[in-house]
Amino acid sequence: MTVTASPIATRKPLLGLATLMTQAFRGTDLRPLAQALIDRAGADEHDAEALMDLSTALFLQGLREVGLATQAQALQVSRLYRLEAPCPPAQGRPLRLLALMMPGDLMTNAPLPFLCEGSDIELSMLYLLPGEPLPETLPPHDVVWTAVSESAASRPLLSRLEAQRARWGLRQVNRPGAILHTSRDEAWQMLHDVPGLLMPATALHERGVLQELAEGTRPLGTLLPDAAWPLIIRPLDSHAGHDLEKVDTPAALAGYLAATAGEAFYLSSFIDYRGADGQFRKCRVVLVGDQAFAGHLGVSSHWMVHYLNAGMTDCPLKRQQEAEFMTGFDTGFGARHAEALRRIGARFGLDYLVIDCAEMPDGRLLVFEVDPGAVVHSMDPEDMFPYKHPAMRRVRQAFRALLARQAGR
Repeated sequence: MTVTASPIATRKPLLGLATLMTQAFRGTDLRPLAQALIDRAGADEHDAEALMDLSTALFLQGLREVGLATQAQALQVSRLYRLEAPCPPAQGRPLRLLALMMPGDLMTNAPLPFLCEGSDIELSMLYLLPGEPLPETLPPHDVVWTAVSESAASRPLLSRLEAQRARWGLRQVNRPGAILHTSRDEAWQMLHDVPGLLMPATALHERGVLQELAEGTRPLGTLLPDAAWPLIIRPLDSHAGHDLEKVDTPAALAGYLAATAGEAFYLSSFIDYRGADGQFRKCRVVLVGDQAFAGHLGVSSHWMVHYLNAGMTDCPLKRQQEAEFMTGFDTGFGARHAEALRRIGARFGLDYLVIDCAEMPDGRLLVFEVDPGAVVHSMDPEDMFPYKHPAMRRVRQAFRALLARQAGR
């Protein structure tokens, strides 16, 4: 396998995911930038950075298929991309982090550029294509990070990377074999008996099996342990609430299957986790090594809480609740669930893991999902969210310290 077609030091700088996503998040029209990148790539067919940044801009505009095609063009030119250290050291060299990645959209790989902001970390991203031989040697690095998230498409590559670890002799963060266990059904198997923790039983089933459930010819108990209606259903590998629904009856399940594409779906029990005020609160917690940090808190009147649609910018009271969650995390939420969070980290054996969770009225930690590739960022405007930037700096500092320990620096 050819790692790069030209010396990476001579190529034009990559803007990268954090820069482009922050612009999109803050309402910048990315179309003029996309056109400039198209012009660059047209003037120089070997300008891999222009093509890779263009693919990211297309993803951010919702143009997934065009983005994937553009990314494939970039990878024909080069498999290796570098983001220079945002704050290079005055003496010595940056801390060199090599991320192992695979082609795909913005949900495919961990968004590491956000964790490198404001640091002396030089991030190199090596794309490995499924089905191709893995390289015998890797580009220069201090630490290697498996950035590929678990999915049906990534599982073969993660298995091959796990087998290759010994041959490469890596100082590696987030072992590929451990990432395999973060699928929704395996995560439940890993965590269902942790004291103080609730994770609803989750199972993956083919469309035909669920059709039988909808028709009343297959009992629910044969598909999901201790389950009862209503249920939560989503297609395999869906994220961010895409095609995620609560179905209250077999007839509702039949309607969902008729309207939703896919051949395999995750099924789980619905858990009513609303607070005494009728609001649902969903938090993101980040485990870095053996430390837990606050990522964010979304508050909504709807059970399906996603931070971007929770109305946090429109409601000072919601932001006040998030501020109390984040600034008081170490003595509040983090302290109350310290043992459950510690056990989650120990069971998965990952150096870095993001947990989407909530607190049940009875005090248990309700876990929705674990994912080392979930985004943790400080894109929110500081004047409206002044409490988030210090919290994100703590996460980035812990991330940098983790890399330094792995590198022996």
